Amino acid sequence: MPTALITGATSGLGAAFARRLAADGFSLVLVSRDERRLSESADQLKLRYGVGVEVLPADLATEEGLARVESRVAGGVDLLVNNAGFGHPGRFLEVPVEDEVRMLKVHCEAVLRLTLAALPGMRERDRGAIVNVASVAAFFPRGTYSASKAWVVNFSESAASDVRNPRIKIMALCPGFVRTEFHQRASMDTSGIPGFLWLKADDVVRETMRDLALGKRVSVPDLRYKAIVAIGRLVPRGLQARVSSSIGR
Repeated sequence: MPTALITGATSGLGAAFARRLAADGFSLVLVSRDERRLSESADQLKLRYGVGVEVLPADLATEEGLARVESRVAGGVDLLVNNAGFGHPGRFLEVPVEDEVRMLKVHCEAVLRLTLAALPGMRERDRGAIVNVASVAAFFPRGTYSASKAWVVNFSESAASDVRNPRIKIMALCPGFVRTEFHQRASMDTSGIPGFLWLKADDVVRETMRDLALGKRVSVPDLRYKAIVAIGRLVPRGLQARVSSSIGR
């Protein structure tokens, strides 16, 4: 039975990945800061799908937590989902530098180190996959959040190019607005976001797994967001920044 490790696994996309992969027969390693929710999620997944579930409480913004997960990944996983992340409600100059650095630790350093920890075992077994969750925001200027997600996209494509093994897949996932706890946790006002732009987490994961199987290096789920990204490339960066900065604050 293959093993999948998912960070940020107790809600939103992470929980949707856990459900999908359990249904596909993966044993799971669930990573989150909330030990209670981890245990509850593990019990539900075991009961519903009959798979093995390991819980690993860890805060990826701390060296201790990141090192703990890094060690577990190095022990061998078949699929790594780097999903942990968060947002800030304020604009760049309104956010304390400590919070910005914490974001870079989770969005960039953790993705880098966990990817590097997973690859030696995958190369030895000649198979494996890594999904690094970025965002459609990666294609638009929007403070440190979009900058960190742009790094995830570039890093994932670069790593896939360097690995050069079709049996080891590395893909950046770039979803748009998804109905999860993400925005509430960040105290973001989502009232101005049109209803048609919201996606369901399970639908995003379904498209992600399809794109991963097809060997794509960047996945933008849903035709609406594919169109937004394509049109965005034609819009001047200054206008992009003004529009992007005003949505979901």
